[in-house]
This record gives sequence, C-alpha cells and structure tokens, in this order.
Amino acid sequence: MAVELLRPEAMIFDMDGTLFKTETLLIPVFHKVFDRLREEGLYSGETPPEELILSCLGMLLPDIWRRVLPNQSEAVHRRADALLLEFELEGLRQLDTELYPQVLETLGELKRRGVRLFVASNGLEHYVKGVAEAHRILTLFEGIYSAGEYQTATKVDLVKLLMDRHGVSHAWMVGDRSSDVEAGKGNGLGVIGCAYAGFGDGSELVGSDVLISSFGELIPLYDQAEKSVV
Repeated sequence: MAVELLRPEAMIFDMDGTLFKTETLLIPVFHKVFDRLREEGLYSGETPPEELILSCLGMLLPDIWRRVLPNQSEAVHRRADALLLEFELEGLRQLDTELYPQVLETLGELKRRGVRLFVASNGLEHYVKGVAEAHRILTLFEGIYSAGEYQTATKVDLVKLLMDRHGVSHAWMVGDRSSDVEAGKGNGLGVIGCAYAGFGDGSELVGSDVLISSFGELIPLYDQAEKSVV
C-alpha cells in the first residue's frame, strides 16, 4: 500500500503510456511508415494491425521491429527506425497529440513540492525530447534519458545510469510496462504502475507497489508517503 512507500527525493517517469498518450501520434505515423516502405520497395503486403504496434510500446526499437517486421532484414529495420523518427517529429508539429489528463498540472505540483523529476524511456532521443518540448513539459525535468541516446541494453541499465549521474538514492519509478517494473525493482526503487493506458496485457504491472488509474493520484500518494516518514 501507499503508506509503505518511503517519500521519494525523485520520480522517474516512462514517456509512452505514462506521460504521453502515444496512440494520438503513433497510429497515423505507423501507417505512414509502412506506406513509405512499400513505396521504396522494402516491404510488400498489408500494414500490420494497429494493435500489434501498440502492444510493443515500451520495448526497445530492435525488439519492436523483430515483432512487427519479423521476416525483414536488419537494413529494413534500420530504415523503419529512420522513417519512424522522421514522421514522429513531423507529427508532433502537425498533429493534435495529447498528454494524459492531469500530467502537466501534476508534474508542476510535484516540482513545487521539491521532487526532482526525470524521464527514462526506451525510445529514440529526439522523439522523447520532442514530445516533452512539444507539450511544454521539457523544463520541468532535471534530466531526460533515452535508450536511443545512451544505447543501454535494458531500462534497468538506463535508470541506473540516470541515478548515478544525478546522485539519486531514493526514487519512485512511474510507468506502464513490465520494463518499468523491472527498472524500478532492479534499482531498489518504489514502483508506481500506471494502469490507465491499457497497452499491455494484465501481467505487465505485476510487482508494482501501487497501481494508479489516473496520473493525478501521484499527489495524494506522495503526500501520504511523506506523512508516513518519521
């Protein structure tokens, strides 16, 4: 329960499915990537189901393409990487993308309470920072870490790197996928599982200390934990 969580000096957030309502960008981008791959003669056949790409959110890009394009070469996967980033950045400028409700207000309130805020994402560097910039939350974070920038093999490694670089000793990991649970537990952190995105199956958040159904619940969780610390 929340009363068992110690007050954190920092919170480390996943991006997709936690802060950012990714389907508002990814669905149109996904179709554009496959249209372009077909135009370039790198792929034939139908675009894979949208549910497949959404189920891969939170995974490292090489693992995503191995699931979505299992019979294609590494060269095709790398071209898909480049197209995905190109169309995502374009989409952030042109599409009506969304954060989850209460994200901006809650992050601001946590920062006012003195909580250090970070992002740790398995996405590409320019995409993750681009989302934060497009939605005016970039300046709220002390650091934004991505697997694309630091080439980490797992989110456990990425979060450890973040903690070491910023001298963070006690934090909550906040995310919606099993990789977030693993990253938190692998670094001795409290884990807040975000159950509102619904991209994974029911087992994704097993091992979380607390599940939340809306982002704004972080404020009472923090306040309750603070009061429980002697």
